[in-house]
Amino acid sequence: MRTIEHAIDIQAPAATVWRILTDIDHYAEWNPFMPRLSGRLALGQRLTLSVRSGTRTMTFRPTVLAVEDGALIRWLGRLGVRGLFDGEHELRLEPVPGGTRFVQRETFTGLLVPMMPRVLDDTATGFTAMNTALRDRAVARTACAVGAPLDVLRPLGDPLTLVLGSTSEGTHHDH
Repeated sequence: MRTIEHAIDIQAPAATVWRILTDIDHYAEWNPFMPRLSGRLALGQRLTLSVRSGTRTMTFRPTVLAVEDGALIRWLGRLGVRGLFDGEHELRLEPVPGGTRFVQRETFTGLLVPMMPRVLDDTATGFTAMNTALRDRAVARTACAVGAPLDVLRPLGDPLTLVLGSTSEGTHHDH
């Protein structure tokens, strides 16, 4: 099992970030990691998701496990059959002073996980790119809504990337 998580603070209301995140028809305009997501973001629905991981683009058909309006989207995707390479992906919004924290997390399980470190490393890079692009789009929309010049807006803090893995010896952190 391996978990990848990336969080970023965004100087924008949660409603703005949520609108961008759920406007899946426009992902290609701003999302470098998930340029295509189609389907209905509703419990039990199958989505079509294209992920750009490094130099590869892979398409998955995940099933939506949870949607909490304004707060959470979670789905489960598989490569091949169950237990080979499964990923439970979560997109979560949390209120923070002055804006919203966006957390993207995926837990990978299955027989192939230990043999795919490059794919997992590319996924962590993709999370960073997507989260930064989401922040930039939300801040720009907020600035346009309030008429603030873009050069005076600053991110709340540096993004945090955390990659966790567990082995039979315990948990370790990859940096």
